[in-house]
Amino acid sequence: MTQADAFAHLGIRQTASGGEIRVWSENATRIDLCLLDNKDANWVFKTVALVRDANNVWYGKTKSLAPGRKYALRVSGPDGPNDAFDPALLLLDPYARGLARTGPDTWRGVVIDDHFNWNGVHKPKTALDHTVIYEGHVKGLSKLNTRMPEHLRGTYAGLAHETTITYLQKLGVTAVQLLPVHAFVSERRLMKQGLSNYWGYNTLNFFSPHSFYGTRQAQAEGPSGVLREFKGMVKLLHEAGLEVFLDVVYNHTAEEGRTGPTTSLRGIDNANYYRQTKSGTYIDVTGCGNSVNTATPAVSRMILDSLKYWANDVQIDGFRFDLAATLGRNGDHYFDPGHPLIRGIVNDPALKDVKMIAEPWDVGMGGWQTGNFPAPWQEWNDRYRDRMRKFWLRDIRSIRENGSPGDGVGMLATRLAGSSNTFSQARGPLASVNFITAHDGFTMADLTAYDVKHNVGNGEANRDGTDNNLSYNHGVEGATTNRAIEASRRRTIRNLMGTLLLSAGTPMITAGDEFGRSQKGNNNAYCHDSELTWLSWDRRKWQNGLWQTTQHLLRLRRENPALRPEHFGVFGETTPSASQMDWYDGGGNSMSVYEWNSPENRTLQFLAASTPEHEEPNRILVVIHGIESPTSVVLPHHAGVTRYTLLWDSSDDAPPAPDAPPLTFAPGADYPVAASSLQLFRAD
Repeated sequence: MTQADAFAHLGIRQTASGGEIRVWSENATRIDLCLLDNKDANWVFKTVALVRDANNVWYGKTKSLAPGRKYALRVSGPDGPNDAFDPALLLLDPYARGLARTGPDTWRGVVIDDHFNWNGVHKPKTALDHTVIYEGHVKGLSKLNTRMPEHLRGTYAGLAHETTITYLQKLGVTAVQLLPVHAFVSERRLMKQGLSNYWGYNTLNFFSPHSFYGTRQAQAEGPSGVLREFKGMVKLLHEAGLEVFLDVVYNHTAEEGRTGPTTSLRGIDNANYYRQTKSGTYIDVTGCGNSVNTATPAVSRMILDSLKYWANDVQIDGFRFDLAATLGRNGDHYFDPGHPLIRGIVNDPALKDVKMIAEPWDVGMGGWQTGNFPAPWQEWNDRYRDRMRKFWLRDIRSIRENGSPGDGVGMLATRLAGSSNTFSQARGPLASVNFITAHDGFTMADLTAYDVKHNVGNGEANRDGTDNNLSYNHGVEGATTNRAIEASRRRTIRNLMGTLLLSAGTPMITAGDEFGRSQKGNNNAYCHDSELTWLSWDRRKWQNGLWQTTQHLLRLRRENPALRPEHFGVFGETTPSASQMDWYDGGGNSMSVYEWNSPENRTLQFLAASTPEHEEPNRILVVIHGIESPTSVVLPHHAGVTRYTLLWDSSDDAPPAPDAPPLTFAPGADYPVAASSLQLFRAD
């Protein structure tokens, strides 16, 4: 029998002779299935002793295990230093497809009715080079949207409402990446402070959708109703051509540290489910109190089963793995890119064509692993983030304050071209998920308005959140009425957004950055479920201009394949679906070694020529000028190029009107470049 067969059909399934449950535990000595009364979820009206097989799978059948039935597990076992058995506790089935809250801190599994009619709607299967990710929060995206009925705001149905879908389509993104929607709870520490875990990185169960994002009607129908609403959301987004990615947290659970609440895995088999020393001390490489032990085959199988459930039964298109380095740690707790789970996630036939994105680090020893995941994994590229912030923010500040120009353009160019020094030739530029901001950290607008974090409202005396923001407030901390400072900040936002969307790689936009959303300097707003973190649908004139700029840039990215190569080019060769990149200085000459390495040189031009297999050939020219004084560049002479047509200039508050006559320039022409700005030309 294979390992896959040994762990087959864990959880509940319906058979001709009744519902069957299967639970894995190596160290338990007894497991009882507890069937609970529909009115009193603490009253066990029937108990079924489960039978253990040769693979440590405990199983049992009963006709009482039907859709709608609440149930729990009682587990007995030894009392060793690595164990945490307590038969007095009613525990959650790790594979429960539905959960019901039965008290302030108590939850029960629920057998669901998973019937749903997809009506022939299929996944969009957006090509990776066309993928643009929009990271957002289910509640935050629509909570303040007065254009939809109030009872839908902040729900799964609200995300699928026509106003939300139309907004995303008009903007031009292709995938919505949702902050955690697996059932989660708030940490006890937060609850004592009167706060809550808004982001959701505190998972209670890997198979159940978070019920509180369902509408009141769905919640009244129970877990089956919430699941139907969730599937309905996915269906409508797919009909609109939008993919759905989930941010998943398999690295730790809501059971917190060794003395935290025991709700499921700890009580079923603590020794196997969590990393720990022989004395029972947890090995915490996540910073959240525990680390799920993927060195245990049954634990890795549970994660794979969860992914396959969401990808196939719920039709999810992709996953972003929080602290993915934790998942690749072996039995000695070191990261191994060949870990069976890391390989299995991208090689399992049941997960074919599902996009897999790693947050390639954790907080443990050797936890920073950017670039080290195997193909076809994609990875959040923190090196890209930091380089772009440094060039457009921290270097500008340094030049203003002490005349030191920073690093020049050499390292910037590497990131613009897809980070070939981080991702191998075989993986290519699309392995890099490029981002300037994410849910954690400053928003893009706050990067330009705050030098330091302002997290006092988080209840930790401003200790939480990173201090390494690479931000620049442009002269005043926080909000200002100084028009010159406001203009500088907005231009910088356009430079950051433009760089993101004109770089080789897979771009990710954080929801709200497209119109300059602020969190008032809070760079770790995980515990604020309020207007601080919800998206506003009422915007000022300058915000509309920024939104139009983002929309314009996304359209230009779609229309110009030279901006989205699938492979790295090889010097002297023609590589299909790559972009040949030629680099020029401000004078239109090929870059010299001195200019590449000189910190004084902060003006750069690059011409990218596509070699597409499925689209027409295309060439673009990008001009980057990173000094706060205007200059003039000579547009380069390049074989086959007879004219340059200006497509966008970051010095403009809004993109050109659709009916505006195009501005064209001949090779060798002088082009006036505004202070600290970015331009895109089509090269014909």
